Amino acid sequence: MAGNKTWLIAGILFAVWMMVPTAASARTAQLPGQGLAGQLFVLSDNCLACHNDLITSSGANVSIGANWQSSMMAHSSRDPYWQASVRRETIDHPASGSKIQDECAACHMPMARYQAKRQGGMGKVFNYLPILSARGQQGQLAADAVSCSMCHQIQSNKLGTQASFNAGFEVDGRTPLGQRSIYGPFQIDPGRTRLMQSATRMTPTEAAHIQRSELCGSCHTLYTHARGADGAKVGTLPEQMPYLEWRHSAYPTERSCQSCHMPVLDQPMAISGPLGKDRQGFSQHVFRGGNFFMPKIFNRYRTELGVTALPQDLVLAAHETTRHLQENAARIEILQAQRSAEGLQVGLSLTNLAGHKLPTAYPSRRSWIHLTVSDRNGQVIFESGALNPDGSIVGNDNDSDPQKYEPHHARINNPQQVQVYEAIMADSGGNVTTGLISAVRFIKDNRIPPRGFDKDAVPEDVAVQGKAFRDADFQAGQDEIRYSIPLEGQGPYMVEAELWYQPIAFRWARNLAAYQAAEARRFVAYYQGMADQSAVRLARDQQFLE
Repeated sequence: MAGNKTWLIAGILFAVWMMVPTAASARTAQLPGQGLAGQLFVLSDNCLACHNDLITSSGANVSIGANWQSSMMAHSSRDPYWQASVRRETIDHPASGSKIQDECAACHMPMARYQAKRQGGMGKVFNYLPILSARGQQGQLAADAVSCSMCHQIQSNKLGTQASFNAGFEVDGRTPLGQRSIYGPFQIDPGRTRLMQSATRMTPTEAAHIQRSELCGSCHTLYTHARGADGAKVGTLPEQMPYLEWRHSAYPTERSCQSCHMPVLDQPMAISGPLGKDRQGFSQHVFRGGNFFMPKIFNRYRTELGVTALPQDLVLAAHETTRHLQENAARIEILQAQRSAEGLQVGLSLTNLAGHKLPTAYPSRRSWIHLTVSDRNGQVIFESGALNPDGSIVGNDNDSDPQKYEPHHARINNPQQVQVYEAIMADSGGNVTTGLISAVRFIKDNRIPPRGFDKDAVPEDVAVQGKAFRDADFQAGQDEIRYSIPLEGQGPYMVEAELWYQPIAFRWARNLAAYQAAEARRFVAYYQGMADQSAVRLARDQQFLE
């Protein structure tokens, strides 16, 4: 029986091998006049055939392909907000347009840009838009966004160093396709190695660096080069620093980026089918981060954005991202609620549960406290931080006036004050801006640091900025804030505190309305049509006061 089973498996393996693309037919990124040595990447559809249809014993679909296809990684080049933002920057800085496109393509269209750089060219974002009509191999690479043969070909050298940041990763461009390695966390047996070589022209190679935070840090540590009217560099902004925030926290000895954003399945699971071998340590390719809003936009406007992910998968991605945020991002607690001669005194504690700042990454993201006090009849007698239907926050200075911003508060005694955790940028003249290529520094950064973060000792690139730095109650992993509220009506009173979050704040979307470019007009319309879905509550606490 054992011998028959062996022959059966061998026969199935041969049949599968015959069905997958051969070395002559695998879809690759070959440019005119190049041999195999010039081909750096294969398209994701070469990988999906074997890395889909992965179902756990409980019936959960953990398919690598399907999970990736509905993620932000697969949609980075289709992101209409990113497209509008790049267009805005090229309008603001026409002398730097080609450099801006090249820098922005590095992480959002990494395969197309890396291939172009190997040929002595630059990344050209708008050459490949709209995605649904992308032509040629370079257009297909741009549409494939952050894909399988991109991340799994990154070599370990330089990772975690300054040279690796801003997409400074390296891919082997010397070894011809057909002989080059593609990295994964497991050792692969000869039979399956041959199968994968047939599908991708690459040899699966066990490599530990694929599961280390340094891999993620190459794109998730991003410095933006501010430029003047003549295109000359006038400053550098540490635009997105989640990896360095993590590195200056307590988490490097506890958890990696992948452990949260690609959680390991709690049971053995094959990484491929139909003959995959069960593995301990299966990393789910869900890439759950902080953007629950964009999958909803992709779904509603799927046709014009060229989205190919299934509608139900995008619904699940938005739902699971929201669940991830609500379970793992933050905790809010009412420490005290008591009467005094001045009225009601409320003390709140907000705890960051993440391994980086809360919120982190792109500076359009913000969290804020919504606090209400109601009397015995349910009448609200005090409210700070209410969300308007258009996505703006009541009382937030920046939403009311683009030249202003809400300061960090240690105490709030006015409903027109609101505690907003955010990064506010300024240009070389000190003016508040949402233009990345105009910004040279942060004048406010009170995003809550992670546990283990020493705000007095960390480097400037991840430092706390503005009033929060001098707030003794604003520390590693936590902020405490007090409210003084005049009492009206009759008790008992209900005090309710909520933490809310937006991946794209009102002002960051609204400022695009000044631009007549098609990408800007399109995204402003998207945002206005879905503003009521732009925010989510992360945490909540309540307390009665007699």
